[in-house]
Amino acid sequence: MPSEKDGVMIILSSPSGAGKTTLVKKLSEKDNFEISISHTTRQPRPNENKNLDYFFVNETEFKRLISNEEFLEYAKVFDNLYGTTRTPVIDKLNKGKNILFDIDWQGADQIKNKKLDYKLITFFILPPSKEVLFERLTKRHKNEKIIAEERMKQFERDVLHWINYDYVVINNDLEECYSKIINLIDAVINNGSKDYDLEYIRKHVEKLTS
Repeated sequence: MPSEKDGVMIILSSPSGAGKTTLVKKLSEKDNFEISISHTTRQPRPNENKNLDYFFVNETEFKRLISNEEFLEYAKVFDNLYGTTRTPVIDKLNKGKNILFDIDWQGADQIKNKKLDYKLITFFILPPSKEVLFERLTKRHKNEKIIAEERMKQFERDVLHWINYDYVVINNDLEECYSKIINLIDAVINNGSKDYDLEYIRKHVEKLTS
């Protein structure tokens, strides 16, 4: 039975290119914070390490894990499957580790709907503008402008899910964004006061979607 000593689940989601993976890695450097490593059917990127960034598996293995009901959440994103297996997450939470999830809105919804007996804090990361996002995506996909354009189209749909998260943070400056997230996590865990302006976020979303 979960107790006060258990860890906290912290979800970071964002449209592609808004910086959630960088933020999750930075947060994992804090004491007692660990990243939940997802399974995926996509190919590793040049800078990614097997079993450290992801468990890279084929579709057959992924479907076997689905049929065995081993996933806490899974989703199809850009033609690839991604999922979080339940057992390692629960084991670490029971040992008092705070678990970081780098997942999209589909996975976040599934975890929320599981109604697990652990504290859950959800963050949605937004870029400062569509121009900055396109610049970031173009850098990531240097030789494939069409991929950056596809991600921008997906952004229009993904951004609408901001409303389902506890907190939305704008990633204009990485250090500032990181500090904001840390302060909000501390405030939630310790029942402190939160520096959070929902109206400002609402206006920012309007700008991004207009």
